Amino acid sequence: MPATTKALVLTFPGYRIQGEALAAALSVPSAQVHIHRFPDGESKVTLPPELPKQVVFCRSLDHPNDKLVELLLAARAARDTGAESLVLVAPYLCYMRQDIAFSPGEVVSQKWIGEFLAGLFDVLITVDPHLHRVTHLRQAIPMAQAETLSAQSLLADYCLREYQNPLLLGPDEESRQWVAVMAQQHGFEYAVARKRRLSDTEVVIELPQLPSGERYQGRHVVLVDDVISSGHTLAEIARLLQAEGVGSIDSVVTHALFAPGADNLLYQSGIRSVVSTDSITHTSNRIALTALLADATRKYIAVKT
Repeated sequence: MPATTKALVLTFPGYRIQGEALAAALSVPSAQVHIHRFPDGESKVTLPPELPKQVVFCRSLDHPNDKLVELLLAARAARDTGAESLVLVAPYLCYMRQDIAFSPGEVVSQKWIGEFLAGLFDVLITVDPHLHRVTHLRQAIPMAQAETLSAQSLLADYCLREYQNPLLLGPDEESRQWVAVMAQQHGFEYAVARKRRLSDTEVVIELPQLPSGERYQGRHVVLVDDVISSGHTLAEIARLLQAEGVGSIDSVVTHALFAPGADNLLYQSGIRSVVSTDSITHTSNRIALTALLADATRKYIAVKT
């Protein structure tokens, strides 16, 4: 590595393309972190032998358990190698749902994972984290430089380009914050459904009346959410919309977690297409987060000697 390099982006398996794109946007070099998994499940982590003072780790934290251990090993080793400033760019941030104990003995994972990451990195940048009862990311990640970005402007621009006069529909009250911003950006009509969750795969949905007073019949509906995991919520909404005689149903989402079988469930329910950002590598990726992430990361690194 050239002695003049002040910053480096480290990429990881499964997210290499996005990491290299981030490095190119920042005009800094990138290098791979090599991961070898032994038969017993342990990981051997190998970093470049020399590192600059500023290192950006680019890795989304879906399927997080192995990734968190590997980040621990990589971050500690980077400090030992001479890195003084560590930035974690994690477009999808794990373990944010469990922010209180719902029954005695339940572990509040958001608190402990938040403290774990804060102890490893100086800066954390993420996109549309799945926060419930906390207002700011710093409440979950106790560090001075924890930054939340939103992909909703990018999703809204995509809807404007690809759909004619769409009706944006959020699946629950929690989604209102995103749907309202998207609708306001381009003057879309929007509404928010009511959801009651019975289990991880069972939900009860009630479609809202439209603000315009119109019927759903013939409308082009775009379902908007931050995360698709099991897909059951959007599938149930799609079935209700089909019964109302909608013209078409599409979906845009920030994080395409997609548990096994979720994509088939969505398409069988009548959803025509699902489009996601590249926060998590998936075949539905159509919207790149590179520029958004680079603008945020640039503030924390020196890119010139």
